Amino acid sequence: MINEMALLESQTLRSGVLDRTDVLDRVKALSLLPDGVHVTTAMVASYFSVTVEAIRALVQDHRAELEASGYRVLTGTELSDFKQLSGIQSRTRSLALFPRRAVLNVAMLLRDSEVARHVRVYLLDMEYLARTQPVENPRPTDVASPDDRIDRRITHILGKTVVPMLNALITSSSEHRRELIELREDIQNVERKLCWHHRRISALEGDTSAESVRATLRAMTWQAFERHVADLLRRDGCTDVVVRQARSDRGIDITARTADGRSVAVQCKNRAGRASVPSADMQKFAGAARAVDRVDIALFVATCDFSREAQAIADLSGVITVNRDELEAWSAGVRLTTLR
Repeated sequence: MINEMALLESQTLRSGVLDRTDVLDRVKALSLLPDGVHVTTAMVASYFSVTVEAIRALVQDHRAELEASGYRVLTGTELSDFKQLSGIQSRTRSLALFPRRAVLNVAMLLRDSEVARHVRVYLLDMEYLARTQPVENPRPTDVASPDDRIDRRITHILGKTVVPMLNALITSSSEHRRELIELREDIQNVERKLCWHHRRISALEGDTSAESVRATLRAMTWQAFERHVADLLRRDGCTDVVVRQARSDRGIDITARTADGRSVAVQCKNRAGRASVPSADMQKFAGAARAVDRVDIALFVATCDFSREAQAIADLSGVITVNRDELEAWSAGVRLTTLR
């Protein structure tokens, strides 16, 4: 069983359990802002029974990791819009917000808090039970719905049993760690391909899920689209994912690092109704990613296609393009090969 100290010291372990946010309310009720999603620094400090200064110091020491789990600071127009939508009455010029994932991340970093310790202990107990619980294979008579196809059942077993088991082996193994990580990536890729296969079959049978994905992407603001792409990067194993969400970003909207340590820069273009990305946008991003920051992987993600000139510039500069169709597939679960 993973011990508490390993969780405090390993960012990889922490990132692997960030979805277990339900443990927060099991230990102590977490009060949320009126939007039902976020909490402020003061609310985080109150939850863990520590000072606001302690939380701010933790953010300063681990800002990149917390931003990857959703922490962000609102200013300007974005802050005004948030205040109006959430009904917050405040004259502050900036507002730090923590979603539940970021609060759980704080719990795994905060040493001098009894509440944080209880969260870690409860979290580790749940992970241990999840890894050791046997898989329930339904009898043929239990399969009553056509949605319960073999690919869905295999996906469930891969995601809920095999991958957690490999996580535990990776944690405890040193001799075969690299081979286990590669095996886990292969299994996760199979899992995502099965998900995409199921979606395609459902679409052929008249399911509207594919149209729903397109409609969801079209309805996103540019800020929401950048956060969506950031979530896809995290899903595919990237760490240190930071969404800049600033106009003066030199063409780079998201930075990240792959599981094997390569640096990633991403440009996001949410252009509903536009036929293609023009060459000028590609030139700007290629210059920033290749000449200025010199990242290992430059990724241009768009909700439309790329013009012939833009694609030519991308090919010459080594920029990986993700057009509308590829974005929909990525959103549905297919992993980008360039991130492997």
